[in-house]
Amino acid sequence: MAEALRQAAAMLQRPGLVVLTGPPGCGRSTALREIAASVPGPVHAGGGLAMLQTVPALALSRAVRARLPADDVHLLAEAVRSRVRGGLLVLDDLHYADPATLAALPLLAARCRVLTAVRTPHRLPAAVVETLQAAATAWIEMPPLDRAAALDLARRTAGSLDEATLSAVVDRAGGNPLAITALTRQAAAGRAASSAGIDQVAYAIATALADLPRPARTALAALGLLGRPAPAALLGPGAADLLAAGLVAPASLLLASVAGAEPASWQGAASGGFADASSAGSHPSPQDAGSGGFTGPSGADFNPPAQEAASGGSVSPTAGAGQLHESTRSASGVASPGRARAGEDLLLPVSSYVAETAAGLLDAAARVELHTRLAELTPPAEAARHLAAAGDLVGAHRRALVAADHASGGDRAALLLFACELDVPIDPRVRIAAADAALTAGRPASAARVLQAGEPLGPEADVLRGEALLQAGDPVGARAAVRAVPDAATGPVLAARDRVLLLAELAADPSAAQDLADKVSARHPQPSPGVAAALAAVQAHFRAPGWDVALAAASRSGDPLIARWSAWLLVEQLAADGRLTDSADAALAAARDSAADLAYGWQTRFTAAADWALALHGSLPGEIVAASNPSVSGAGSSGGVGAAGAPDDATPMRGSSGAAGAGSAEGPTASRRADLVLDRSSSNGPAVGRSASEPRSAVDLLRWDGADGVLKRASNLTDRALPDEARGYATAAAALIEADTGLLGAARAHLDAAGTAHPATAWVAQETAWLDGQPERASQSPAPEANGLLAGLHAITAQWAAHDLGEVAAAPVPGGLPAAARRTLTAWATGTGFTAAAESWRPVALRERIRCLIAAGVTDTDAARAVAALLTAEQLADAAGLTVLAGRARRGLRRHHVHRDTRSPRSGDQLTRRETDVLRLVAAGEPTRRIAGQLGISAETVDTHIRAGMRKLGARTRTEAAALAFATHPSETDTNDIYDTHKDGR
Repeated sequence: MAEALRQAAAMLQRPGLVVLTGPPGCGRSTALREIAASVPGPVHAGGGLAMLQTVPALALSRAVRARLPADDVHLLAEAVRSRVRGGLLVLDDLHYADPATLAALPLLAARCRVLTAVRTPHRLPAAVVETLQAAATAWIEMPPLDRAAALDLARRTAGSLDEATLSAVVDRAGGNPLAITALTRQAAAGRAASSAGIDQVAYAIATALADLPRPARTALAALGLLGRPAPAALLGPGAADLLAAGLVAPASLLLASVAGAEPASWQGAASGGFADASSAGSHPSPQDAGSGGFTGPSGADFNPPAQEAASGGSVSPTAGAGQLHESTRSASGVASPGRARAGEDLLLPVSSYVAETAAGLLDAAARVELHTRLAELTPPAEAARHLAAAGDLVGAHRRALVAADHASGGDRAALLLFACELDVPIDPRVRIAAADAALTAGRPASAARVLQAGEPLGPEADVLRGEALLQAGDPVGARAAVRAVPDAATGPVLAARDRVLLLAELAADPSAAQDLADKVSARHPQPSPGVAAALAAVQAHFRAPGWDVALAAASRSGDPLIARWSAWLLVEQLAADGRLTDSADAALAAARDSAADLAYGWQTRFTAAADWALALHGSLPGEIVAASNPSVSGAGSSGGVGAAGAPDDATPMRGSSGAAGAGSAEGPTASRRADLVLDRSSSNGPAVGRSASEPRSAVDLLRWDGADGVLKRASNLTDRALPDEARGYATAAAALIEADTGLLGAARAHLDAAGTAHPATAWVAQETAWLDGQPERASQSPAPEANGLLAGLHAITAQWAAHDLGEVAAAPVPGGLPAAARRTLTAWATGTGFTAAAESWRPVALRERIRCLIAAGVTDTDAARAVAALLTAEQLADAAGLTVLAGRARRGLRRHHVHRDTRSPRSGDQLTRRETDVLRLVAAGEPTRRIAGQLGISAETVDTHIRAGMRKLGARTRTEAAALAFATHPSETDTNDIYDTHKDGR
């Protein structure tokens, strides 16, 4: 076992997931504590609870001592990562973890050190286990104690026993630490060992709990069923016996022993969080108690444990629910068992495993009685779970609906879905309400599933299910769902049907969708927002006149789902047309609105798309980037935002309309999520070009803050938990700037980490290979599944690669390209027209304008025109900091015998002392992060100094810059003063 612990500790020196597995009582929890103690950094310990297995994010909430946003797995992972950071996340009892926690673990493992334990056997789905195994750095089976270690544990537990008795205990325990401890204590008390063939762990737990008085057994079982802390007043007189036996302790004392824990905040989470969090629908089966029994040491009849205990054992059924007190019920009749009165501490079981086992060991009658009693003393959301466990499904359904009436957002959706999953007659109106809430909460699959009933639910349910299937990516199923809706349906239902049919047709057969759009337009002369958005999508596909204005209008719809869907389509279509400033403007406005609504997934998508558009567009220092069409840009909002991106220390958007404040229904979750939103103005100053009162678009005027600003923000995004679209655009933005400025290794690292499945990253990977002097790799890059501008860029880079290889490329010009890309490819095909093509790139992308000028210089047979084009390209590249393209222009000039100084025209200043220090470490072969650590600066600052040195020295790569620096200044190679502090260059 010691070897297993050492292996796990070694794997936790860097981000990764280590999983310990083993049977009940094998010492997993002890191993977690020992490993956590041996690994540096703060420890954030939590885990799953048997009775609350489906409460979203509960296992992670216990670890970070806060309520978490469970309805968005990427935001959940980011919320946990932002708290854990360099610490160690420890999750026990992963087999009891909720689906949200399990889904977030692979994302967390990429950024954090995560140590977990899972019991075997377990009921985790096979797909979940496969995903965890794929993400795990190590999957370690906990071995049983060998005989020497088992004997040592038995001696330490009861040193008065003789060797023969200890040997007999070890033989029967089978190397299980829990069984060894319990059986050794039993033997020391003078009791006989149980008969052969009985699960020793079960017998050990049953024996220990049988010694408790009846009120104490009732109180411990109640804690197991509640799955959270509770005040002593609720637990009744048994609480004192549990305290005396050391089985429970005040929460403040237990949590004070955990590094960084704050008892007060835990009490707030316990009172407002766990009771309310149970609204997610967690409930044990009413048939979870066993039926067969055996006789225990006291002669009482015992039943096998419930399935969720899964550890074996038994306890006397005489523990009744009558010992529970209702002194915490308020005068209004609303129970608050998790809310301690002023000055009263909450009680936690020292071992939640024992408390959950105590609950699982109740026989069927006692379990039903206890659940029923708890349902009387808990709030409606939690009471519904207890009633369901007690078998009162009608009562559970009624309580869930009562709780849903007072909930909102994801909590309301979860309660309504739970109510619909109970085996009772369900009113169709409840199913429709549940589907509508689930769809609004971003759970289209659940919305479609809840509307699957054995009987027709009516046209309204049909169109709602069609919309859910459409959003879940099943246009064929969506079309089938709404086909039965008659033309005589009410106006809103008919509009929803036509929207689904039109979008499903657009996905399957665009040409047929155009004909259908004409019919839908005639049927709806004043279309609803949903129909208008669908019509705009068809217009956008065929680039009908005014498509952009129509999509922009749809993105300002009052329906947030329609607005975000339309805004995203607008952003991508504008970028495909080469209207990058308009695309960035629309994305920034939509990101602002998504942040106000705390829609993290959508916000990161729009943020990354804006950074990508700005990175590709480029600009010169101090230049104003203006949206070319103010009627289109600012799609989602009329308010202003700052520059694109999110700094590491982003200021929370407090005061936003969607952020939770005092009296907000979202409570601590919303306020924490507001802390996570990406405020784009905290480090870049206010939006430029208008006062707050001017009714202009979000970013009609955006001051370009340089490649460094966009790179910092895009790199910050790539360090977060993101949806795939957001990660693709953020990675492409960061890697393109790094490659253009000579940081080719960093660009490749970004691309390798994210992959090249996204069309933007696929082109940037191809472009990076070409910039790195590897045209053969650039020419062999597979064509991305892209259209518009990205397809044109891929073809242009392929032409450059063929030119560098000396090949004659006669590839056809793809269709549907922006004018600038089409003119450039035509110039490659004809060998002339590059200067005119360069001018067409002026409002689109600076780097492509420079590439066209370089192409003119290397292909034009007239030397004067070629040199003029290359000089312009060099000047623009130097001014923009595009180091590699500037070097390419200078190489072209040398072919015309125009020799340049070693330094570019921009490099009039000498290297600063800090730049020299950084380049000295580069020359020594140190990577960026180690340089940052040695000099006490950030990695971003190191890259800034490297790029500055490259510009001043006219170097193409960081290695060349280091060589030039010390070839020019050999006296500065002494490293004795490397740690000196200098004011210049900081």
